[in-house]
Amino acid sequence: MTDPAALYTTIRDEMGQVLIGKETLVKGITIALLTDGHILLEGVPGVAKTTVANLFAVTTGFAYNRIQMTPDILPADITGNSIYREQTGEFELQKGPVFSNVVVADEINRATPKTQSALLEAMQERTVSIEGETLDLPDPFIVIATQNPIEMEGTYELPEAQRDRFQLKLTADIPDRDEESELLNRFDQDPDLDPANVQQVVDHEDVMAAREAVTEVYIDDTVKEYILDIVAATRDTPDLDHGASPRASLAFLNTSKARAAIEGRDYVIPEDVKVLVEPILAHRVGLSTDAELSNRTAREVIRDLVDDIEPPGSSFQAEPDAATAVQDGGQPEDDTTDASQ
Repeated sequence: MTDPAALYTTIRDEMGQVLIGKETLVKGITIALLTDGHILLEGVPGVAKTTVANLFAVTTGFAYNRIQMTPDILPADITGNSIYREQTGEFELQKGPVFSNVVVADEINRATPKTQSALLEAMQERTVSIEGETLDLPDPFIVIATQNPIEMEGTYELPEAQRDRFQLKLTADIPDRDEESELLNRFDQDPDLDPANVQQVVDHEDVMAAREAVTEVYIDDTVKEYILDIVAATRDTPDLDHGASPRASLAFLNTSKARAAIEGRDYVIPEDVKVLVEPILAHRVGLSTDAELSNRTAREVIRDLVDDIEPPGSSFQAEPDAATAVQDGGQPEDDTTDASQ
């Protein structure tokens, strides 16, 4: 299965046997998987944040570990350490839970900054150092860190360097009435409904082939300029103390190509970039004092910035040497933006 669109649809449909109304989360995690990214997943308790990650791991057949982050958890509890074996008189390397394909750092902001930083090398370098030995992590490797936005007592805000390593920030929203009604009916019929009700539907080779297909997606120079205009705007506005880093520009490049592939296209349109603006930028920028005093949010500032930037129009080409340019920049086929509202 080399087609990213088919891979996403297969995963989404299988997860849909348990999951209700979380398609945008599934799409965001699939995009991250296909582009070697990580996810910061925010939502109040009880909105299926860890369930989404668990289901994703089951349907893809990847090794899965969940780490409950608490103030007393140590870096070695995540990465592992060397344990002395009295029987042999030697130290034995004990790998930690980070050695997995899908790692859920549950309530990451409850861990101390020292423990949070233990994930930095793993997320960026895909390696872990234990007792001076550097070990490779599995491939693929994706961290899905969750946090609760309303209960902040006893938590440690993620530093900028940590936030910047998350490719996308997605939001798990409260379901609407129809979705919650369907949830009640499903669990009324099957009270034991859980990730065990789904099965693996893709394999490692499928994912690697789909990743390769994403790299072949064409992105026109005018769309690249659109990305640069958006990122530059975050650095120039007085509403933000600091704008997005070059890592954000690369996130736009990679995720827009993945979204295009998931939508069944081999070229990026401006809309692919636009719907990813908030998931990519909202957690990376810092509000200025004046903006905070005006009760503005980072998302509001970002929306205003993007509204003032003209997307590629008549000069945009959907494909190399395309005979007909896309005049309107394309229309979105889903509500990916809603994942970050």
